[in-house]
Amino acid sequence: MKPRFFAGAARARMALLAAPMMALAILCGSAPAFAQASDKPTLGARKDKQGQPFPPAPAAAQGALSPAAARALSELAPAIRERRFPSAAVKALGASGDARLGWVLYDLLRFAGSEHLGEVVAAFEKLSGAPLPAEPFTAMGDRLLAWDLPAPPGYREAKRDLFLLIEPKWAPFFADTASAIDWRWVGWGGVFIDDRPDATQGESCPRGCIPALDQPKVTAAAQGRWYPDRAIVFGLVINGQARAYPKNIMEVHEMVNDTLGGRRIGIPYCTLCLSVQAYFTDQAPGFQPLLRTSGLLSRSNKFMYDLSTWSAIDTFTGRAISGPLHKAGVTLPQATVVVSTWGDWRKAHPRTTIVAEDGGVGRRYPLDPLRGRDDAGPIFPVGDVDARLPVHEVVLGVTAPDGKPLAFPRAAVQLALSAGETVRLGAVEVRREAGGLRAFAGKTELTSQQAFWFAWSQFKPGTGVWRRP
Repeated sequence: MKPRFFAGAARARMALLAAPMMALAILCGSAPAFAQASDKPTLGARKDKQGQPFPPAPAAAQGALSPAAARALSELAPAIRERRFPSAAVKALGASGDARLGWVLYDLLRFAGSEHLGEVVAAFEKLSGAPLPAEPFTAMGDRLLAWDLPAPPGYREAKRDLFLLIEPKWAPFFADTASAIDWRWVGWGGVFIDDRPDATQGESCPRGCIPALDQPKVTAAAQGRWYPDRAIVFGLVINGQARAYPKNIMEVHEMVNDTLGGRRIGIPYCTLCLSVQAYFTDQAPGFQPLLRTSGLLSRSNKFMYDLSTWSAIDTFTGRAISGPLHKAGVTLPQATVVVSTWGDWRKAHPRTTIVAEDGGVGRRYPLDPLRGRDDAGPIFPVGDVDARLPVHEVVLGVTAPDGKPLAFPRAAVQLALSAGETVRLGAVEVRREAGGLRAFAGKTELTSQQAFWFAWSQFKPGTGVWRRP
């Protein structure tokens, strides 16, 4: 089964509505599904992505669960394992008065199906004291993230028992009790784990993962005329060697492991965050990370992991958050990816290579695989947002030499540079390169990345925003 792409936001949201029924189908013998985690983002002004304020957060309980709530929690996974919905336990959770259990109710949406959806919604509304809109999935997740309620006691174990019914191969992530994963943020992305040891052939996962591409075939620029000049590429230059990764291919694979300029690199692309990074995977002493997509999400951010150690890695920062890499304190060094057009990149780097039209695996790639999936805003919960910029404003994110994160709105920067203006915030200056943008502090280039504003701001709290004078 190939990864599913949806024509427009409406169809994407329909996929979310279908997710709970898919989970029940898994238990009846068909294929499984997924989710991720990261560092704590800022809570901002507590407004949703439409700019509306959230209802007041319910008071969070402290200490142990009540005996009735603990009993209800213990009944959830066994009931679902027996292919029956735990209606009585859901009702007991809603009547517990312990708002921390809202996280558990949200997880149960994956298993409710249309028949029992109303029971979970009613329990959540009773627990939180506020009604939910007609589309409960993202609204419930957004509220919990914005309220930042603590997890209930035993939450990791309860979530493990539920999620491993969907995908047993997630077990290593749950097993690490010393991990930096915040399990409140971990949800199912609707696809399965990519655990193939060799992705050089680019074959899709039999159960339907997002398939990584290892060591893709590349061609010289002259053989890259198949790709339109105005189409987007992700450009890298390492040790003088340039390479372009076409966006349409990256939208299908979302993960490439490659060698460029004599260095091993892993390139994750989170389509939901519009964020592409390049990490050096040859500087972790004692390890040789091979990056894969787990299918898990955290606040719309893709959850990647190292197949060689089954360590979870924060896609946005490169920091290992579980497993042997986390224990060793590994953070993967990052290189700048320039987001440009193929025409501009090829003109600036005439000796560049480009990933072959078929990826080297004999596959056809449509020029627009996602077909407007994100046009109506984030399709997964992101909590409250920083209202200084629209959620899907594209920014160049960079960390200044003093450690402060900064964001430069891409469109405004391009206009300013076209007018001959200098774009600078503090010690950081942004300059054009090959049609894209790079950041500098004096003569020193700073690692930068492009992303949607909602993604950069939530994973980089305290970000300063450049404004055109």
